[in-house]
Amino acid sequence: MSTDPDAAEPHPNAGQDVIAVDENDTEQGPVNRLEAHTGDGIRHRAFTALVFDGDGNILLAQRAPEKRLWGTYWDGTVASHPVEGQSQEAATRERLEEELGITPEQYDDVELTDRFEYRRHFENAGLEHEVCAVLQLTLDDCELDPDESEVAGLMWVPYDRLQDHPEWYRQLRLCPWFEIAMQRDD
Repeated sequence: MSTDPDAAEPHPNAGQDVIAVDENDTEQGPVNRLEAHTGDGIRHRAFTALVFDGDGNILLAQRAPEKRLWGTYWDGTVASHPVEGQSQEAATRERLEEELGITPEQYDDVELTDRFEYRRHFENAGLEHEVCAVLQLTLDDCELDPDESEVAGLMWVPYDRLQDHPEWYRQLRLCPWFEIAMQRDD
């Protein structure tokens, strides 16, 4: 460990792993999360969770400005990476509670609805190369308790209008994985 006061602190992601996968989402083993998102990137497992209310509105969450990739962009509720041995559903439940205070008592089930691979660069900061699972759930109780270190803003949006007219919402700067998931949702 450096004692130089001007030495940069390591990014928190440097101490975490993600799961490298092949194009069929077959696990290849753990890789460093920061390495997976820099340089040429490493294909890894991820998920995005789309949370709805009973009226067909989707909860969009604005990523905190401190996020290294896509900070202040709007996401289809939460997105993250499962850890080794964790299912997509369990990872989704965990992130919903950590980021938004949504507990399993507020919804019935988490449904895996799609999976796709994509690769996108973000400015000069890094990239995503992920096999992304899409999970959906509907809240019975819409009470939220967002963690400001994860979520900067929240907005309920009529999902059909957003799907049919994404150009109307262009000023929101949507995360690429959410846009892909929404375009693929029939």
